[in-house]
Amino acid sequence: MSVLKEFRDFAVKGNVIDLAVGVIIGGAFGKIVDSLVNDIVMPVISTLLGGHIDFTNLFIVLGKAPENVPHTFDALKKAGVPIFAYGNFITISINFILLAFVIFQMVKVVNKVRLMDAPPAPPAPEDIVLLREIRDSLKK
Repeated sequence: MSVLKEFRDFAVKGNVIDLAVGVIIGGAFGKIVDSLVNDIVMPVISTLLGGHIDFTNLFIVLGKAPENVPHTFDALKKAGVPIFAYGNFITISINFILLAFVIFQMVKVVNKVRLMDAPPAPPAPEDIVLLREIRDSLKK
């Protein structure tokens, strides 16, 4: 029974609960940021660059492809044909860079809001102020 008690004590500790809440909120936040990147940022970048940004169909076939399989990334992947999918890597890398930048900007805004909402530091006690004045006088 002591193992069950230890497990219960571990599972209900504040840190474990905080971690679980963080993981759940992180998953939801990840979906929000992913939607922001895919639905808002990428279409704007695509429009600015004058076309559709999708590198997923840039690949090199490394094996023999069956004749009845279309020469597309998805079809070749489903057929089990080995392909060097450098275009997919480029697309995922762009998404990662955009995602990291968006998260950086969001954290920056949150930090500014936290600083604005932080209570001002309490004034130093009178004896500390007096000791500082004495120290400064002695330095002169």
